[in-house]
Amino acid sequence: MRILHTMLRVVDLDRSIAFYTEILGMQLLRRQDYPEGRFTLAFVGYGSEDQEAVLELTHNWDTSSYELGNAYGHIALAVPDAAAACAEIKARGGKVVREAGPMKHGSTIIAFVDDPDGYKVELIQRK
Repeated sequence: MRILHTMLRVVDLDRSIAFYTEILGMQLLRRQDYPEGRFTLAFVGYGSEDQEAVLELTHNWDTSSYELGNAYGHIALAVPDAAAACAEIKARGGKVVREAGPMKHGSTIIAFVDDPDGYKVELIQRK
């Protein structure tokens, strides 16, 4: 078994695709409308779905907002340099909500970014 994807419900699909592709550097792998169900699915990631886990962005055509709830945590991405990643994300128009630095009760360097719907994306510095 392996993880295939994580699904996020998004309000503005084009805005979310732009964030994940233009700001975080993922690729749009596929996108399909389902008119009878009134929704669109878009899959984004850093590699092909047969090799990598990806994100499924789900846009329900008749829904104008979502509550994030308090059970959801975040998406985590490995980066070689968290401070450099934050600078690049800000230069591309992204919103860094926690600058790179050691985690509260450890030494791992992390940072956090918000996506357009308020989902947290953690950047974890890997050596």
